[in-house]
Amino acid sequence: MLHENLLLILGLLFAVFLLVMLGQKLRISYPIFLVLGGLVLGFVPGLPRIAIEPDLIFLIFLPPLLYEAAWYTSWRDFWRWKRPIGLLAFGLVLFTSVIVAYVAQAMIPGFTLALGFLLGGIISPPDAVAATSVLKGIKVPKRVLAILGGESLLNDASSLIVFRFALAAVLSGTFVWQQAATSFLLTSSMGIVVGVGTAYVFYSIHKYLPTTPSINTALTLMAPYVMYLVAEEFHFSGVLAVVSGGLLLSFFSHSVFDASTRLQATGVWASVSFVLNGLVFILIGLQLPIAVEGLGDYSLQQAISYGLIISVIVILIRLLWIYPAAFLPRLWSARIRNNETSPGWQGPLVLGWAGMRGVVSLAAALSIPLLANGQPFPQRNLILFITFVVILVTLVFQGLTLPALIRFTKLSQLDEAVPPEEQEAGVRLRLRKAAIAHLKQQYATEMGGNKLVARLHQRMESEVQLTAQTLASIECDESQREALHQYHRVLLDVLRVQRDELFQMRRHNVFEDEVLRQQEAQLDLDEAKVLHIEHPE
Repeated sequence: MLHENLLLILGLLFAVFLLVMLGQKLRISYPIFLVLGGLVLGFVPGLPRIAIEPDLIFLIFLPPLLYEAAWYTSWRDFWRWKRPIGLLAFGLVLFTSVIVAYVAQAMIPGFTLALGFLLGGIISPPDAVAATSVLKGIKVPKRVLAILGGESLLNDASSLIVFRFALAAVLSGTFVWQQAATSFLLTSSMGIVVGVGTAYVFYSIHKYLPTTPSINTALTLMAPYVMYLVAEEFHFSGVLAVVSGGLLLSFFSHSVFDASTRLQATGVWASVSFVLNGLVFILIGLQLPIAVEGLGDYSLQQAISYGLIISVIVILIRLLWIYPAAFLPRLWSARIRNNETSPGWQGPLVLGWAGMRGVVSLAAALSIPLLANGQPFPQRNLILFITFVVILVTLVFQGLTLPALIRFTKLSQLDEAVPPEEQEAGVRLRLRKAAIAHLKQQYATEMGGNKLVARLHQRMESEVQLTAQTLASIECDESQREALHQYHRVLLDVLRVQRDELFQMRRHNVFEDEVLRQQEAQLDLDEAKVLHIEHPE
């Protein structure tokens, strides 16, 4: 049995890799392609049906994915756009849950208001990975990306809290608004407290114990699970614990991690995140045939019609919410008008259209128990099917049309932020100047008597001149930019020749492999810097 399960997992991983490569070839966002691929695989005769344990997604997949998102979130941007993020992550989730609850109760026979809130809590949070993967390689204003990223960190928590209270109402048959609101605040605030406290423990381990890069990397993989499990053990929000803890550790990471740890952890996390996201999205598609088989008293046509109507309502609710949320605070507050530029009509439209559902909705729907008070849970299979339809419609339809919408609105032309390559050149310039000033102040004697220190000073001055020329090329005309691109092409070619020479050294056993690997890593870093400047996306 173990061998069969392992073979199945390896087969799914291989399918993920093939589908991702095919999606890149066709220039289709990989979550969309994986869901469609999983859907096709699910209907292939002879393939085993894969029924997902909901706890598996909540416990295995959700903590590391949330932690990585929090780690790479800019705290400055998060705090700057806290108002629109809060309005989307909390206000829109509650608004969506209420509207879906009353619509479902009125439309579906036998659907109670508590079941409606259960469905609303499940399908209210958009998926961050889906939106960011669709937007990858497309120039979008930093403001839009920051709001989308911040929303995704918090809306999972608010939607799961709504889901839990609705589930309790279905199971108990009672629901008290005042009690629910108090529990909501307690669950959220204590989840943050647990996350911050656990993060401080890991911070202390990283900072004060004699760890190695491998141990530090392993600890970063452990941290989200510890935060999530501790919070859930006390019935607090595990999602908010992971998010708050991840933000805190990310903020202080520069003071506890050395270069080796950062390089190693970045590579490990990139691979882990890719594998987890790939598996989750292909599993979404694989679950639809199972949901179809469990519809029971409802025909497939009825279930599809309910799912499509709910999908349209969810899309419209987000679009209707987004514009008042963007413009009413500006209308009421002169401070907001003075401190923030107008989002225009394009930014809110793209934000509204980027509300694709995914991982959390799937996990929440699957976590509905099979039994309620000894009886089959009412409408469980229908809720599960509607959730799948909403995920498919929003992910595939909105995901495929989002790039075209961005081009239509010409949103990329409205970005007022300084271009990333110009910011990077400015940062490098200040770092080199700081180094030169420090050398002159602290090591003037050494520069006079030590040729190596003197050459370090000369190298820093040369890099200042090169970086200043790079910055000037970015800010000036096309011919100067072409000169910069030509310089990068020459540098890449030189790095290629050096790498070929390393290969010859390895073939002829001229030097030890460890020394050659270190030099190869340095060449990789130099090449990565050039490629990042040429292709910042």
